[in-house]
Amino acid sequence: MKEAKSQVKYEDFAKVDVRIGTILTAERLKKSEKLMKLEVDFGSLGKRQILAGIAVWYQPEELIGVQTTFVFNLEPRMMMGLESQGMLFAVGLDDDSKPVLLLPREKIENGDGAR
Repeated sequence: MKEAKSQVKYEDFAKVDVRIGTILTAERLKKSEKLMKLEVDFGSLGKRQILAGIAVWYQPEELIGVQTTFVFNLEPRMMMGLESQGMLFAVGLDDDSKPVLLLPREKIENGDGAR
C-alpha cells in the first residue's frame, strides 16, 4: 500500500466531480496492453468515451452494463490517438494490483454525483 497523500482543503476536494455512469461498450485497444476504451452513459449529461488502464485485469464483456464511478470533470486527454473524456474512479493505488470498481449497492440514476 502506498503512503497517504498530503492533506487538501475541502474547497479543493469539492472541485472533483465524481459521477455514476453505466458502461455501454468496452473494447481493448489493439496497440496497448493496458488501455480499454469505454463508452459510458451519464444519463441527462450524455455519453462519454473514457480510456481506462484496466485491460490487464478485466475482460470487455464483464464490464458491459456495470454501473460504477467516474471522475466527470477531468480535463480531456489524448491517449493512443483517442480522447479520454473522464477517468474511471476505482480503488487500488498500487500499479501492480487489480483496480477494484466501486459499485453502488442499489441502482441509481446515471449522472448522479457523490456528495
